[in-house]
Amino acid sequence: MTEGETGRVFRLAYVPGVTPAKWVNTWTERMPDVPVTLAAVPAAEAVGLLRDGGADAGFVRLPIDRQGLSVIPLYVETTVVVVPKDHAVAAADEVLIADLADEEVLHPLDDTIEWAVRPGLPAFTRPATTASAVELVAAGTGLLVVPQSLARLHHRRDLTYRPVPDAPQSQVALTWPTDATTDLVEDFIGIVRGRTVNSSRGRTPASPAEKPAQRQAQKPVQKGSGRRAVQAGRRRKGHRHR
Repeated sequence: MTEGETGRVFRLAYVPGVTPAKWVNTWTERMPDVPVTLAAVPAAEAVGLLRDGGADAGFVRLPIDRQGLSVIPLYVETTVVVVPKDHAVAAADEVLIADLADEEVLHPLDDTIEWAVRPGLPAFTRPATTASAVELVAAGTGLLVVPQSLARLHHRRDLTYRPVPDAPQSQVALTWPTDATTDLVEDFIGIVRGRTVNSSRGRTPASPAEKPAQRQAQKPVQKGSGRRAVQAGRRRKGHRHR
């Protein structure tokens, strides 16, 4: 049994570029007795972490191997090209893939964009990470096409980025092991979907001390039961005077 299942903590993983703060803040307001632990993990390792029980749920970038996982797609990101500020591309408001045909475009090993045909010319190397690729762009050895959140995450003063509207896009999703869909996971799903605290599928569990009082408050009251009792009493009283 994981710590999340005992109610002591909810473990949430997220890949680079995803900012879970708004959902975590809502969780903290609704579930003050259940702390959240956050784990930033490389995109390539997020699914393995979930399958190994290292987190209760996680924000990932699609596509992933969905076997044994439940997935809720959330939003699609704009794709951008990262370039030095003095590059000719920086003069445009947006860039098409065809505009990159003669440019060396870096393709890091942790790239999460699903390319049918990669843009531009192959660079001299494939960096291990997006962060390393950004360093190479700053050194003037190629350009980089990434989801916009990653361009923001690795922002540098000497670099800028422009949208590439005809490039494939990256989609962010919430995922968790299907066989480990705990009450806490259901609560977090409700928060991510925007359900209110009173929603039947986005409920906040009551503490054991509160449950008896709630059951008593929820006990149905039959309409007119008090009136019938008074009427019955009057009939009995009248019968004794006869």
